[in-house]
Amino acid sequence: MSIELILLEDVKDLGKIGDEVHVAAGYARNYLIPRKLAEYVTPGTRRRVEARKLLLQKDHEERISVAKSMAESIAKLNLAIPVRAGEDDKLYGSVSNVQIADALAKENIQLERSAIVLAEPIRELGSYEVDVKLHAEVSVKLKVMVTRADA
Repeated sequence: MSIELILLEDVKDLGKIGDEVHVAAGYARNYLIPRKLAEYVTPGTRRRVEARKLLLQKDHEERISVAKSMAESIAKLNLAIPVRAGEDDKLYGSVSNVQIADALAKENIQLERSAIVLAEPIRELGSYEVDVKLHAEVSVKLKVMVTRADA
C-alpha cells in the first residue's frame, strides 16, 4: 500500500520541496511525517508549500545577488600578503586560506575560511590566483600577491 505525500523539504533520492510522491505507508508514518519532511496531500498543504517555495526562491535569488556583488568587489582586489621568506624565495611556513581570510577582513570583506579554495598552501613568494566560492552558483578568482615582509 502506498500513500501520496507532499514534500515539505528536499529529501535525498525522493524529491524536492513541493513534489507530490507516492511512498510506502510505513516510510511515511515512521520517517517522513514525524520528521516534518512531508505531509498528506490536501489543498491547504499545497497552498502552504507553494507559498514557502516562493519565499525560498526569493531568499535564494537575494543570496545570489549579494554573492555576485561581493564577487565584483573581490575580483577588483589585488591582495598583498607580506610574509617572512628566505633568500631562495621560500616562505618560512606557508600562506593558507586562514591568512587570506584575515587579509580580506582587513579590506572589510568578511568570508568564511572554507569559501577560499586552495589546492595546497602557498609556500613561495609570487603572484597567485585563488578560487573563492561565495555561493553554490557564484565563484570568483582572487589575485593574491605574496611579498617579502620587511625584517
